[in-house]
Amino acid sequence: MDKIETYRMHIKKLIAEYGKYKPSYGEIDVELIFDTEHDHYQLVNVGWHDQRRIMNCYLHIDIKGGKIWIQHNGMEDDIAEELVNSGVPKEDIVLGFHAPYKRKYTGYALN
Repeated sequence: MDKIETYRMHIKKLIAEYGKYKPSYGEIDVELIFDTEHDHYQLVNVGWHDQRRIMNCYLHIDIKGGKIWIQHNGMEDDIAEELVNSGVPKEDIVLGFHAPYKRKYTGYALN
């Protein structure tokens, strides 16, 4: 299996694991979005709680330039560290939610 396909597998497994947890309130669906053609992956909650619309992206990960880009991590857990623990090298993970000038301090890839 090539590197990109392996990264897709790790990302989908991670998002699927977090997708098992449904909010304890409201009529809210948990959506796992796997766009393998463009390499965009998201965990989204959509629905209603009382009279309020709920639409939250909790996790957004892309694969760009052969690296995993964590675009948004709204989870309490360190998603990058979970990817490292699953075998992804730190130099292939970009914390895209940090400004480019701050990435050199993260211990992960710059871009």
